[in-house]
Amino acid sequence: MLDSNTSALGIIFPNSYDALVPELVNVRLMASIPFASRYRLIDFILSSMSHCDIDNISVMVNNNYHSLMDHLGSGREWDLVRKNGGLSIFPPFAEKSSKPYTGRVGALASILENLRDQKEKYVIITDTNLVVNFDFNAMIQAHIETGADVTVAYNEQELPESFLNSQSNDNGYYYTFGIEDGRVKKIYVNIKESGVKNCSMNIFLVERELLIDLINTAFVRGQEYFERDVLLPQLNKLNVQAYKYEGYVARICDMKSYYDENMRLLDDYNLDALFSGAPIYTKIRDDNPTRYVDGAKVNNVMVADGCVIEGEVENSILFRGVKIAKGARVKNCVLMQDTVVGAGSSIEYMITDKNVVISPGKEMKGTDTFPVYIGKDQKV
Repeated sequence: MLDSNTSALGIIFPNSYDALVPELVNVRLMASIPFASRYRLIDFILSSMSHCDIDNISVMVNNNYHSLMDHLGSGREWDLVRKNGGLSIFPPFAEKSSKPYTGRVGALASILENLRDQKEKYVIITDTNLVVNFDFNAMIQAHIETGADVTVAYNEQELPESFLNSQSNDNGYYYTFGIEDGRVKKIYVNIKESGVKNCSMNIFLVERELLIDLINTAFVRGQEYFERDVLLPQLNKLNVQAYKYEGYVARICDMKSYYDENMRLLDDYNLDALFSGAPIYTKIRDDNPTRYVDGAKVNNVMVADGCVIEGEVENSILFRGVKIAKGARVKNCVLMQDTVVGAGSSIEYMITDKNVVISPGKEMKGTDTFPVYIGKDQKV
């Protein structure tokens, strides 16, 4: 339980890195992308905050946010229905002076009055392109013990190929850290070096009053990006501490990584690493249990409720309400909600969005390196 000296409020940016997965965010934003058969990406951060008694959470939406609002509702599933605090969604133009934002600075500047009215001592800022089961209380404790002005979370990993191969900054910025004795001495922007790096998780902890001062100054100067424009130039002035996260991390940075990170959870070791901590909550949909009809064959699958399986399914992720007809074969696929695979069809290495219909007798096949994607409501 957080006391008044360690209490924190959360600010989540659900649109950050939308450009990395343009196919998946055509009808939604990054935060509401389905993941692991029954969740949305935002569920992991929201659940982590809820378990750490962070019950005042603002979601800074920019566009395409209707599906997210439908998913979050009042926040009841995450125990965020509160008279004071709870879950707040801030769309662009929520304030008279606000507009769609590019970086965090403009978005935070639009809610400065709201921030001034809050009582929590700390602010935690996050994105939603990472799947983690994160202990924010441990990060707050480390922040206090080190006397940091700002604490940034990172994990050690090789940079994703999509980052290394990117020819422009159009898809946004990613950051790696140079760390000495726990302090961030350098911030590298869109570095193109292979090998294991200290990769930013875009999770920041800062005192609320300091954040207000930093954002106020940066906004007046026309700056946009918190890491690049606020932290990087002040590394000698601010005590920016690095918090190493050693738990399970799934980083969604392109369609291939989305496919791979789903498929990784078919390995029990990875599944336990992600879900063995605090439970992950999501919006409940009342469905019947999955039904396996006589003759159905399944091997190494993750299946949500409400599915009907008459055919063969192997090495696949099935979301709620998926129907696999008799004689159909599904292998190495991620099938989102209410996908229908027709009788006698055969699909492999595919990602289908919601309400996709695969016609009877159809054969479609992608590859491990290039899974085929079928958009929402398509019939093929």
